[in-house]
Amino acid sequence: MIDVDRLLAANKSDHGEEIRRQIVLPWPQAFRIAIRNVTLRLGRAAITATGVILGIAFLMSVWTQAVVEEATQDEQSIAIATGVGASETVLDDEDLGAAATTGDEEHTEGAARRSWLVVMSLLVCGVGITNSMLMSVTERFREIGTMKCLGAMDEFIVRLFLIETAVLGFLGAIVGAILGHVIMLLVSIIRFGVSVVPKMDWGQMLIYIGFALLIGCVISLVAAVPPAVRAARMPPAAALSTEV
Repeated sequence: MIDVDRLLAANKSDHGEEIRRQIVLPWPQAFRIAIRNVTLRLGRAAITATGVILGIAFLMSVWTQAVVEEATQDEQSIAIATGVGASETVLDDEDLGAAATTGDEEHTEGAARRSWLVVMSLLVCGVGITNSMLMSVTERFREIGTMKCLGAMDEFIVRLFLIETAVLGFLGAIVGAILGHVIMLLVSIIRFGVSVVPKMDWGQMLIYIGFALLIGCVISLVAAVPPAVRAARMPPAAALSTEV
């Protein structure tokens, strides 16, 4: 048997530079190839991004509802304590005390309910994104086999899929965050009126949007790593013969 590694180590140029087995493709070139793959497969990319969009939209709707409930907490407490709208009655000290007590109880219950909703929305978001990314990588096993037959390194294939996943995750998170926020905001306006908009904590809302974008990208990348690594390590013949 011929020791290829020993031969490569022995064969050096006049400058003493070791001959490498393969050339590593730089990140900018990999990024351009990934973007081109997304544009060429726009329909499939949109289907893959749907899981990200739905998951982030659900999460963002829960967070938007939480901000709206914080903005309308005082009015709701007074209405519950008196049985009428806040603008329709004049409250004495006893009524104000009852409203405050009711408001504290409602705030505690609302916080617990929102915590469970956030946890459930994160789970739904994670499952939806993971399923989309698994399908996206698995259905391209034959493409991966073709790239390996043409000499693509395992590292390059993993890098290519991670870049594509990051792009789809970020774009899907943007669309999902906007969609979930707008829908829940419209529902809140219908329920409480336009006056609820200036009462909302928009600083907190921007923080939630940033978290939603980060979660979409991170979950997409984490979900894409195992199938991408598995696909990159497959022998070309096995990848080409895979039936999806």
